[in-house]
Amino acid sequence: MAKCAICEKGAHFGNSVSHSHRKSPKMWKSNVKSVRVKTEGGSKKMYVCTSCLKSGCVERA
Repeated sequence: MAKCAICEKGAHFGNSVSHSHRKSPKMWKSNVKSVRVKTEGGSKKMYVCTSCLKSGCVERA
């Protein structure tokens, strides 16, 4: 699973709990996109989460 290159956000793990309180494993995936980002030396392709894109932490190329 990909991680955000800016905030290191990745997948979260826990339990899905039913009405009868039986537990089964669950995985929450973060919304990570592969985008071209402006850097000092030009542009670079990296994985960035959508919250970092929306907040303006990175600038798209």
